[in-house]
Amino acid sequence: MSYTPSSAYSAETLATAVAKVKRHVLPLFILMFIVNYIDRVNIGFVKNHLQTDLGIGVAAYGLGAGLFFVGYALFEVPSNILLQRVGARAWLTRIMATWGIVAAMMAFIQNETHFYILRFLLGVAEAGFFPGVIYYFTRWLPGAERGKAIALFLSGSAIASIISGPVTGALLQIEGLGLHGWQWMFLIEGLFSVALCGFVWFWLDSLPHDAKWLKREEQDALVEAIAEEQRQREQAQTVKPTLLQLLKDTQIALFCLIYFAIQLTIYAATFWLPSIIKKMGNISDFEVGLFNSVPWIISIVAMYLFASGSARWKFQQAWVAVALLIAAAGMFMSTTGGPIFAYVAICFAAIGFKSASSSFWPIPQAYLDARIAAAVLALINSVGNLGGFVAPTVFGILEERTGSIQGGLYGLACTSILAAVVVFFARTTPKGQKPDSGEPVFESRTA
Repeated sequence: MSYTPSSAYSAETLATAVAKVKRHVLPLFILMFIVNYIDRVNIGFVKNHLQTDLGIGVAAYGLGAGLFFVGYALFEVPSNILLQRVGARAWLTRIMATWGIVAAMMAFIQNETHFYILRFLLGVAEAGFFPGVIYYFTRWLPGAERGKAIALFLSGSAIASIISGPVTGALLQIEGLGLHGWQWMFLIEGLFSVALCGFVWFWLDSLPHDAKWLKREEQDALVEAIAEEQRQREQAQTVKPTLLQLLKDTQIALFCLIYFAIQLTIYAATFWLPSIIKKMGNISDFEVGLFNSVPWIISIVAMYLFASGSARWKFQQAWVAVALLIAAAGMFMSTTGGPIFAYVAICFAAIGFKSASSSFWPIPQAYLDARIAAAVLALINSVGNLGGFVAPTVFGILEERTGSIQGGLYGLACTSILAAVVVFFARTTPKGQKPDSGEPVFESRTA
């Protein structure tokens, strides 16, 4: 659609448009993230079932859990580039349909090879979803509102972690038609994603001027506000970076390293916490799911407090460092007692690693030029998510060879401490831009 910008728009019109966008797309994106996260991590609840029914040992389980992130990392950037070419509506619908199909096919694996292949393909299918949504916000919301929207969207992973336990635990109780509970779990959760993608296709629009639920003046206000922000940014920068220049930038490497350390701890807890809970006593799959929800409930409160604090006292690196030190302390304490104490310690660590994850993104967002931010954010996300490959793979090997994951927990504590130091070397001011240039601050408030 052709577009001729008007000379001005009222603040009231822009505010109304922003409110409509949030009401229209945020609930759907949060729901998509919840479903996405459940399909990604639900194997954490079936480790023992896979070993009993298919003979998949802990090392093979750890490798299969991690292979998801290899496929995800390899196809993250290409997927995000294709999203920009074909449009968010079509590409996000495609992503959801394919990940749902692959997730449902997990119900029919027969051996380790099938397990490895489908976990890798699930990563390929999901690649581009997270940075795709972030890119979508850059086309629909001004900078200040974008930060709030991203914080709410990120809360979807914490919500998913809370509800995935009880939902998955309940589905594991289903038996019938020649299928075990773990097979029904994969089948039902995967097919739900496929069904939801139909709604995504009819509900989403790729650009503001495609949205019939916005008035013309509201569409214009959004487009002009976002375009004006970019013009101001370009004028403030004495150096206009290219994608190639940014890929050579040591700051990007720092961002990748920090996020990698955060994801190591998150996915170690995600994939191994149900097993730790199992050791606490003779409890059912449903009870495991309930106990598994507790750390993530705590983390949602912590994420909100960290976001509110960083919005009021603006030193984002310090907030991330504090969160990482909390994660390190919790992981170290989990090695000093029995299963119950380890569970309590990981509940404490969840305060840190989830708050670190949500507090991290404002740093690269503020540093990157908006014209190439989508591709670089995808790169950071994909490299960082390789922590999801390393953590379960190493933990699986450790448990199979030593009967314990204690060494891995020590390693996570050390890695978090290192990342807490490194984060102070990460910049939020783009190269070529003066600190007092008036660059809008990325807000990380959750409301």
